[in-house]
Amino acid sequence: MTKTPFYYSLLLALCQAAVSSAWVTVNAKSSCNNKTKRSSAILYAQNRRDFMILATTSCTSLLCPLPGHAAATTAQQQKDMDNIVKGYNRLQYLLDNWVEKTTVCKIGQETTFGDKCERTPTVVMEYLGFKSTSDPLFKADAAMLRLKDLVPSDREVDFYDAVDAFAQNAEEANGMAFVSSWGEANPGGGKDRVQLFIERAKKNVIASRDSLKTVMDILELKP
Repeated sequence: MTKTPFYYSLLLALCQAAVSSAWVTVNAKSSCNNKTKRSSAILYAQNRRDFMILATTSCTSLLCPLPGHAAATTAQQQKDMDNIVKGYNRLQYLLDNWVEKTTVCKIGQETTFGDKCERTPTVVMEYLGFKSTSDPLFKADAAMLRLKDLVPSDREVDFYDAVDAFAQNAEEANGMAFVSSWGEANPGGGKDRVQLFIERAKKNVIASRDSLKTVMDILELKP
């Protein structure tokens, strides 16, 4: 559901008011040359109608996007909505397969502690859109804000809160994932520290997924 922004209505009203005021000035000068009041009134009515139609059309053309621009905006909005749904589904898949996706096994190569498999949440950075510009959630907060005009007025606060929560939790999850990649190498590090970072990252991923779901519900998008 697309709603007309308040500022658009205000600008159009101001434009029309300026046109009306300009017509009064134009008509005041031109009416002095008319021979009779009757002919002046007829000329005023006809010219004012044409003048107002032309001027209002000009105002609308200036304030409204051209058809090509509107189509491009619609295409971008659809792309953003599709990426939000894809990103949500990917995060859900990551959480459903958390242990598997956060475990890396090095065939023929042992880890620091002699194991062939180790836990690491570095994959979280990929699922949250921090590894590639082609990831669905790459700059997802900016993508969601581009959809603000589609948000019902009674859900605007919820929408902005969800976007902020997503951005915060995604950043924190990314940070936890990065730190954990050096967990065993850092002084005092070990598997217990890596596990700690993994669990913290998971909480942030859950919160990020929930924020996306809120945005999807507001925009009436289906997983």
